[in-house]
Amino acid sequence: MTAPVFVVATDRLTAAAPGALVRLDGAEGRHAVAVKRLEPGEPLTLTDGQGLGAHGTVAALHGKDALDVEVAELRAEPAPSPRITVVQALPKGDRGELAVETMTEVGVDRVVPWSAARCITQWKGERGAKALAKWRATAREAGKQSRRLRFPEVTEPMTTRQLAPLLAGAQFAAVLHEEGAEPLAAAALPAGGELVLVVGPEGGVSPEELAAFAEAGARPFRLGPSVLRTSTAGVAAGALLLGRTGRWS
Repeated sequence: MTAPVFVVATDRLTAAAPGALVRLDGAEGRHAVAVKRLEPGEPLTLTDGQGLGAHGTVAALHGKDALDVEVAELRAEPAPSPRITVVQALPKGDRGELAVETMTEVGVDRVVPWSAARCITQWKGERGAKALAKWRATAREAGKQSRRLRFPEVTEPMTTRQLAPLLAGAQFAAVLHEEGAEPLAAAALPAGGELVLVVGPEGGVSPEELAAFAEAGARPFRLGPSVLRTSTAGVAAGALLLGRTGRWS
């Protein structure tokens, strides 16, 4: 089994070196000591969630909420290429967190919450801020669980109009749509740059939205013979692109 991952501040990793001790405390230290019950000599990985990591072993425990890690190896994970962004329409209930969790696990690099016209759920005011915080916390925890050193970014929510520059600037932009003329599995993909997938709500992408996306350079593609829920479509499409671009090789 691979070593568990815990998050520390970037400056603790940049100041570390093989053989040095790094303190893990706060909520992460408490989780390591009281929940994971790690003991001296056991392996673990520290990361800032932005590509820096330190592999090492527990050197000493300090009460119930802190421990020292003796660093064995430092690692800097390069920025991914191509970078995969999923524009995720807001699902009902907790399906948004499910989508973020599974997309993080497969390796998606950025998630953009989208307030589509046919979304039943709309993020407004304090409720929207809490929902966004949940998505970000989910990405962080799923990043740790899947042993990632670079966690996906979850941006501020965007409207259809705000998405236009993102799509226009991408090297490849696709709208997942059951009536797409071309399968995503056969699409011509660039070797690098930004790949953006748009996942609509349960009610589908409206004709007006499809027209706006087409004007920005995003064409409709079908994913497969079956129609997936909005909370799983981004996961399946993201995995397909990760495999096709060599990110999984």
